[in-house]
Amino acid sequence: MTTASVAPSRQEQRQSHGPEGNAQLTGAVGTVLLVLFAVQGFTILSLTQLLPVHFFFGMLIIGPVLLKIGTTGYRAFRYYTGAPAFRRHGAPHLALRLLGPLQILMSVALLTTGMTLALVGPGTLAQQVLFLHKASFWLWVGLTSIHVLTHLWRLPRLVGSELRRDAVPGRGLRWTLLASSLATGALIALWGQHLVTNWGR
Repeated sequence: MTTASVAPSRQEQRQSHGPEGNAQLTGAVGTVLLVLFAVQGFTILSLTQLLPVHFFFGMLIIGPVLLKIGTTGYRAFRYYTGAPAFRRHGAPHLALRLLGPLQILMSVALLTTGMTLALVGPGTLAQQVLFLHKASFWLWVGLTSIHVLTHLWRLPRLVGSELRRDAVPGRGLRWTLLASSLATGALIALWGQHLVTNWGR
């Protein structure tokens, strides 16, 4: 008696590419965020001179951060709802799964307090918000440092795979999502750039 091998259906093939495609999109947006956060970190060295740049990149980052939260949230949702391909792909280490929600919370807090500072301008309320902004920043730095150090080694493979001609299906959609996140961030930054005048710039 022989056992015949059954070729996977197109739907099964698409599902099997899901985790890898999601990982490549996460890696691509993570790489973009590393660059944007590096520029934002540089502006902190001289906020007096670079405050408009700090405001601009702080708002530009919003789009890619939301996409990064979306890709990681999608992976978690598919994994915990029992999607076979995502279950086979596995979940991050337990420590990273526990730190993930805290990192998201601090990212949202950092961006929210930053936007609030831009909206309210100098004053008593701004001093209170600035304290929260600084506190969330240092907590975010600690959590993000752990995240980056544990995932940085994967970025060359993920980005390299995405740039190859034989990338997993869905590259057009992934690039569209990445470009859309940057465009969204840019629109927010351009819309809010005038708010820097509230701070005497």
